[in-house]
Amino acid sequence: MGMITNDWLPAVQEEFHKPYYKELYTFIKKEYDTHVIYPPADDIFNAFHFTPLSKVKVLLLGQDPYHNENQAHGLSFSVLPQQKEIPPSLQNIYKELQDDCGCYIPNNGYLKKWADQGVLLLNTVLTVRAHQANSHQGRGWEQFTDAIIEAVNAQDRPIVYMFWGRPAQSKASMLTNPKHLILTAPHPSPLSAYRGFFGCRHFSKANTFLEENGVTPIDWQIENI
Repeated sequence: MGMITNDWLPAVQEEFHKPYYKELYTFIKKEYDTHVIYPPADDIFNAFHFTPLSKVKVLLLGQDPYHNENQAHGLSFSVLPQQKEIPPSLQNIYKELQDDCGCYIPNNGYLKKWADQGVLLLNTVLTVRAHQANSHQGRGWEQFTDAIIEAVNAQDRPIVYMFWGRPAQSKASMLTNPKHLILTAPHPSPLSAYRGFFGCRHFSKANTFLEENGVTPIDWQIENI
């Protein structure tokens, strides 16, 4: 497992010393030793490497990493640039972006451009066994990522949360900061996108909120490669 070395460390280092995290670490290490696990171990904490706490403008919460090869690399909803197949949920995110902000639909699903601008692409669970969705749920990651959400909640500046689907929305009760904006919608998966994800306009709403508060908005356009 890679390490967190930037300004996230003071916010979450207590977690590393708690019994649950020691159990989680032991479990994850054994999983990597005995199974194919995604993302690669060095990529587990990429969301925090790419988006320091002091730079977070938007928190976009996913659930579980993608579980096929050349997909997960530590950012929610994002896949590696060499992955030619864009996952269905991300295809729907791109459709909404096109309708909402006029973005063209790119030929890849690599969202690092968002992370570099302050979009924390956080999953509630940070690892998964190959081809077994949700296989690392309930092992302790949820407690760790709750601590991440609490650290963002404690930031005294305008931040937007995008919570899609019930599991993500269940985290909204943790948020207490009146300076922050919480946006909720159904999940963009093909099973639920038509129930209100399409037309939610979260991307333009986030930018309007940031601009109204004197913060540079996000350039949501992912370019072709």
